[in-house]
Formats: sequence, C-alpha cells, structure tokens
Amino acid sequence: FHSGEREEKCIIEDVPSDTLVIGNYKVQRWDIHKQEFLESAPGLGMFVTVTTPSAEVLLSKLYGPQGTFSFTSYLSGEHIICLQSNSTRFVALAGSKLRIHLDIRVGEHFLDESVVQAKDQVNEVNIRLEHLIEQIHHISKEQNYEREREEKFRKTSEETNSNILWWAIVQTLILISIGIWQIKSLRDFFISKKLV
Repeated sequence: FHSGEREEKCIIEDVPSDTLVIGNYKVQRWDIHKQEFLESAPGLGMFVTVTTPSAEVLLSKLYGPQGTFSFTSYLSGEHIICLQSNSTRFVALAGSKLRIHLDIRVGEHFLDESVVQAKDQVNEVNIRLEHLIEQIHHISKEQNYEREREEKFRKTSEETNSNILWWAIVQTLILISIGIWQIKSLRDFFISKKLV
C-alpha cells in the first residue's frame, strides 16, 4: 500500500488467543528525479504499534526500512497493527510518498530447511511431525475461536429478533387501541349529532 511520509496506516487483523503473528515489511521511498520508487529507503524506519481488542498496546517499537516483527496474542479479537515512518521532516515538507510491502502471517511456524537438511532422516521426520502437530493445534484454536464468534453472532441475532417481535406486538396494540378509540369517538360524534 502507499502512504505519506508522516502518515500512519493501520490494519485490523482478527486473531485468536495464544497465536503467533509474524509481519514482514519493506519500505520504498518515491524518488522525484527518477520518477520511481527506490529499492530501499536508507535512514528511514518504521514505528510498528500493535493494539489488542481491549486497547492495550502489545507492541510499540522502531524498526529499520525493512524488517520483521512478531507478537503473540493473549486475547482473541481484532488486533490493530499500525505502521508510521520515523521521518524527521516537517509535516509541510514531508510530501514524499512511501510504498510499503507488508506480509502478515497468523499462526504460522516456519521450518528452517537448512536445519532439517543437516539432521538425519529420523530427526527430519520428527521435526516435520512436530510442525504438523503445531499446525493441528493452531487449526483447533482457530476453529474454537470461530465457534465463539458464531455463538456471539447467534446470540445477538436472537436478541435482535426478540426485540423486533416485541416492537411488532407493541405497534399492533397501539394500532388496535387507536382504532377502538376512533370507533368510539365516531360513535359518540354520531350519537351527539343524532345521526344514529
């Protein structure tokens, strides 16, 4: 995505509890003379801030123009990941555009292939098996989290339906009472005018 030099951009990531989140990013600065983005932005870094659903700051750190950040969620919900450059230029002069490449991986644990190749065949199978077990645990956590969200959504839907039902009943009673009052008023009017 593109961003201004002093502009903060935030991304919302829905993460289950006890889940590792890894983010890789790379910043490129717009070169006015070449009319293209430079491959790297030397001297430019990024402030990375991660906020939990309860508005607590989980991570707040300055990184370089290219880097990796990671955190483990202890609370399930929408985590806000914000990136802002550490440019020291004044806001009026900081008109340069930035291109930020961001890759966020939720719940992944990577196998180091060089370590796997260095081990013998039995250890390789053990490492791969442990990796698969980790992935199974992550999928199980993800399913539990989705069940919780679905249960909250169902509860909210049922409460809304109940409120709509009661509102419909109240409206019907009001309309019936107004109708009865109009009939009584018309009858009294006709009786007073001696039309009936």
